[in-house]
Amino acid sequence: MIEFDPGPPPEFAELFAQAPDYGPYKHHFWYDWGPIFYRGRLDGSARVLCIASDPGPTERVAMRTLVGDAGQRVQGFLTKIGLTRSYICLNAFTYALFPTHGSEAPQILSDPNQKNWRNALYNKAKGSNVQAIIAFGTNAQYALDLWDGKGNTPVFKVPHPSSRNPQKLIDDWRAAVPQLRAIVTPDPDADPKVPNYGDKFSEADYARIPLRDLPFGVPAWLGDDSWGRAATPRHDNCVSRAKSDEFHTLTWIAPHGYRR
Repeated sequence: MIEFDPGPPPEFAELFAQAPDYGPYKHHFWYDWGPIFYRGRLDGSARVLCIASDPGPTERVAMRTLVGDAGQRVQGFLTKIGLTRSYICLNAFTYALFPTHGSEAPQILSDPNQKNWRNALYNKAKGSNVQAIIAFGTNAQYALDLWDGKGNTPVFKVPHPSSRNPQKLIDDWRAAVPQLRAIVTPDPDADPKVPNYGDKFSEADYARIPLRDLPFGVPAWLGDDSWGRAATPRHDNCVSRAKSDEFHTLTWIAPHGYRR
């Protein structure tokens, strides 16, 4: 059976279409590429709600969030807590934020139009089955603090998968895994023997993005950059912004010799 994400149900599509314009904040984003909204279950079956920062180049090509190197690390994290499908991933920002403009994030996230729409999305995505909320990184955690709809749902604030402090990243993720395992009901096909993190990230800590999370027709290798991480020179993402024209040009690399 071929699995793929058919897209958002009508009530979410309508809400996505109502996303407010960034207006005076546009210059803080790679705006011309458009928004990316989600990855995972929008049918109410999610038991974990993940919030990250913003989409990157791989996410633009995949049309789903958390698909590149950072997303494959998050997928590995979800695998360790026993989830293969029962999750929904959102962001603090629907557009890619310039990393050097991070100091502007609190003001943009606090903008009433942005906050009200984002909170409405979080409310709708949370549903009644979510057992835990995970905020990856500073921007996600700030957006989470601005959301009253989380109620009494357990919240975990951990570093972003692309954190520049790798020791804190691995230590905090390792500490969160057993706590989440105690709260979250695993999926039936989850592997209960997946080990927790060691002293540093290894390839075994990544997991490919399931095709059920991606649109129909994408290459079967999209969402699995293990070949790039093993390449010389190493590249962690199959999509990057062209340095000569980063606002309008993306470079997408396919693995050599790939055959389905």
